[in-house]
Amino acid sequence: MKLAVQEQLLPGRTLQEKYAFAADAGFDAIELRGKGDFHFAGRLTELKRALADGVVMPTVCVDMPHFIGDFDPARRKDAIQQLRSQLTVIGELGGVGVMTPASWGQFSRRLPPFEPPRSAAEDREVLAEALGILGEHAQRNGVLIMLEPLNRYENHMVNTLAEAVSYCSMDTIRIVGDTYHMNIEEDDPCRALAEASPYIAHMQISESNRHQPGTGHIDWGAQLATLDAVGYDGYLALECRLRGEPEIVLPQTAAFVRKYL
Repeated sequence: MKLAVQEQLLPGRTLQEKYAFAADAGFDAIELRGKGDFHFAGRLTELKRALADGVVMPTVCVDMPHFIGDFDPARRKDAIQQLRSQLTVIGELGGVGVMTPASWGQFSRRLPPFEPPRSAAEDREVLAEALGILGEHAQRNGVLIMLEPLNRYENHMVNTLAEAVSYCSMDTIRIVGDTYHMNIEEDDPCRALAEASPYIAHMQISESNRHQPGTGHIDWGAQLATLDAVGYDGYLALECRLRGEPEIVLPQTAAFVRKYL
């Protein structure tokens, strides 16, 4: 397993400067953020220059105001178009793929009014349709579209790894495990990882409190041993809030995680 860190957590003005810091701190790659309004495609020259300079950028985490499971058809269509563009770009860079949740912050069954305006069957229909379109586009570009389950307070459609697996209708649709969300949703995180392992293409890591690993109560030894046992050899990408200055916290976090690898 290899360590990555999201670009916004790193000091530096350019991706080259950020990667130099990341490598010195003990990380192997940078995880990019894919904003809306085709912002990511607008970075193609910057990204290609960074790639030529040796910056390793295998994955993109979507960072948009609306998503493929949106209740509004126009926003849903836009999210699909944005992700198609991001898949094309990461394909040009020779990366692994792009990850997205079904939605974020749109609705929670744990908060009023408790019942969403769309049925569970309709949720599944729109999400499966979007992933089918994106899976075909990913296939043409030699990359993956990766569905990330979020916790029940951030998304009502896909909360567990098993639920995400149920959408993997083609080889280019895979899933992302996030230790923070798993801490809330999975009855047994290690068992969930083992059962979903054929479909896990990427992992994001943060603590039970959404800060860096080592500041909460996640059993890192058990979860990383499970990933090792099932043969996971992808990235562990740090996606969290930092408790402290990055110059101090990031090297400490890399060292902490590597103790279990």
